[in-house]
Amino acid sequence: MEHAQRGAMSGRIVLVTGAAGGIGRATAEGLAAMGARVAITGRDAGRTGAVAREIRTASGAQVDVLVADLSSQSEVRRLAADALECLPRIDVLVNNVGGYWNTRRVTRDGLEHTFALNHLAPFLLTELLLDRLKLGASSRVVTVASHAHAQGTIDFDDLQGERSYSGARAYNQSKLANVLFTYELARRLQGSGVVAHALHPGVVSTRFGREDPGRTQRFVVPFIRPLMKSPAKGAATSIHAACDPGLAHVTGCYLSDSRAKRSSDLSYDRSTAARLWQVSADLVSR
Repeated sequence: MEHAQRGAMSGRIVLVTGAAGGIGRATAEGLAAMGARVAITGRDAGRTGAVAREIRTASGAQVDVLVADLSSQSEVRRLAADALECLPRIDVLVNNVGGYWNTRRVTRDGLEHTFALNHLAPFLLTELLLDRLKLGASSRVVTVASHAHAQGTIDFDDLQGERSYSGARAYNQSKLANVLFTYELARRLQGSGVVAHALHPGVVSTRFGREDPGRTQRFVVPFIRPLMKSPAKGAATSIHAACDPGLAHVTGCYLSDSRAKRSSDLSYDRSTAARLWQVSADLVSR
């Protein structure tokens, strides 16, 4: 890390979801090393607490631990309440949590798991924390998407994959939803002091997809793993989105390798974004 960056996040408070491992953990580590107070979320209290202790030891930063399974809307709401109670400000929200499941699973809310965790969780959490984000002078919502969004479509007629399910199709749809959400959020927050950015972290060597691997995870990833990015390198664009001064006063960027890139044509469709926003709002208000 460059010496000039070490204090770049001093005094800033960052919430990183899905930070008990992988890209999320590396993002929290990097921001803590730059002086931020970080709050990390994970499903397992023991594992998340151990990560927090390691980050504190390495950086000396204050690290808060929030435990929740974000595929459940009630737990998203509880997490938001806990965050609002323990964090006086939230300068940056990093919506990092996500995953891939090859077989269709249903959450306790009766929703398809990939869509619920990868899209509805950040959608709802951002909404619940928005007033606290607006208290900051220059706050950011950073959502980890993927270049896989370019293969995605939003199937409003079968959003939950009830008629036909494919793990890859569900994942690609959820990542497109991340980008559409970011652009719509950016439009809705114009002039509020809060900016929104989405990003592609790269192809990173993590435990991604191991819980229920598809053909790619089982047969392709083992061969290309040596060529994949480390979690620290994968987190670099998330960290850039969270702290780069050049992104403080622009909004609605899609980043890859820490540079603004054009996302898929469909991701810029405002009518699709508006419809997705309304459908998502309905699904989290049931």
